Amino acid sequence: MKLQRLRTSDAGMSTAEYAIGTLAAAALAAVLYTVVTGDSVLAALTALVQRALSVTF
Repeated sequence: MKLQRLRTSDAGMSTAEYAIGTLAAAALAAVLYTVVTGDSVLAALTALVQRALSVTF
């Protein structure tokens, strides 16, 4: 009976899932930060803004 309960118990499962999810979110944020602060992205965003501001109506 006790072995059956241990085999089907989910105790502690949600804490581990939250830890893995938090770690994955932090890793994704670090990758996105690296990409967005890169020179090519900055140049593309600057060109896009300049193009949008130079449109005549």
